[in-house]
Amino acid sequence: MTVMADALNGTWFKSSYSNDQGGNCVEAARLTGAEWAKSTYSDNQGGACVEAARLGAGVMAVRDSKDPHGPALVFTAGAWSAFTAAVRGGEIPGA
Repeated sequence: MTVMADALNGTWFKSSYSNDQGGNCVEAARLTGAEWAKSTYSDNQGGACVEAARLGAGVMAVRDSKDPHGPALVFTAGAWSAFTAAVRGGEIPGA
């Protein structure tokens, strides 16, 4: 997680759902510096639009373009390569 934390260059904060009793803590980052681009596979008819951002150090983020301030999924380089290969190969239904 250290590589991903350094690559995000985001503002980290503790989740309000975290337990402050010395365990079960979750931190999240606002991806303020990310440069988002709409996927060429997205539906431009106002429907299923996905945006991606390269965060550096081989880290990619993906979000729903209809909710730009909502959550984003973050992938390591290996996970992103496997995901995109599966989409191109038709292994993910509906993708």
